[in-house]
Amino acid sequence: MKNLISIKELNKKEILDLINLASKIKKSPNKFKDKLNRKVLLTFFALPSLRTELSFDTAMFRLGGEVIDYHSETSPWKKGKERIEDVAKVISRYCDIVMIRMNNHEQFLKFAKNSTIPVINGLTSYEHPCQILSDLLTIYEKKHKLTKLKLAYFGDANNNVTHSLIYACAILGINITVCCPNKKEFLPNKEVLNYSRKLAKKIEIIVADNIEKSAKNSDIIYTDSWMSYRIPKSQHNKRIKILKKFQVNKRLMGLAKKDAIFMHCLPALRGEEVTSEVIDSKKSVVFDQAENRLHMQKAILLKLLNKI
Repeated sequence: MKNLISIKELNKKEILDLINLASKIKKSPNKFKDKLNRKVLLTFFALPSLRTELSFDTAMFRLGGEVIDYHSETSPWKKGKERIEDVAKVISRYCDIVMIRMNNHEQFLKFAKNSTIPVINGLTSYEHPCQILSDLLTIYEKKHKLTKLKLAYFGDANNNVTHSLIYACAILGINITVCCPNKKEFLPNKEVLNYSRKLAKKIEIIVADNIEKSAKNSDIIYTDSWMSYRIPKSQHNKRIKILKKFQVNKRLMGLAKKDAIFMHCLPALRGEEVTSEVIDSKKSVVFDQAENRLHMQKAILLKLLNKI
């Protein structure tokens, strides 16, 4: 594991190793407090962030390392004055590891190809591996297993979180149903589905628009924002109208198993993709998910820098 580019590029053992390491770090953080002494992490942001930025910053500090937060607004690359390939080569001469959060996945891949230090995908338009690895840690904590489960995702499925979820479920053996409007703009990427279905063994990867069937017997109900960074504000009202029936509310949660948990990667808009009575209920584990970003980021950093 030289980089963290995509869930797709990880195997089952690598995912489980990260979950086990994150669990150990969470239980005994002091054992790891000086592991990254004098190491420098550059966090490179071309998109807004709360959890990704703060969790990586805090993780690096608590592991004894240093962080440079670089926002691209003033970057020559952002202004079209420098190739991102050259940016990657320069950063590789200064820092030990880099985490990048940017919309353009192809640009991210160009950076990674030209970097000589480990590169972490902090979110692109295509995937969000750090989020999903943290979510898997949360699922394991709550369900004490990562097999023989059913995860049902509701809402806009043409996004990075859904794609990483599908890959992860295929690799680990979690049944997943993606419930979304049967319109191209809301459906998950076909390449993601085709690859995952070939990879999956003895599990179902279903895309449907039937709320009741999708939620029935689910162990995990998951949703995400209907207005991700790539969506213009002018599309808000149109999207709300189309997606409203896929809102996670008390009725929908009632269709799942009695001990089902509710997950959301945040930020959440109460009243849109989820109601307040669900996200603020005892079934909700959204803030456990947020906390686990910290522990998983530590595991990712240690793994990539060979400091376990």
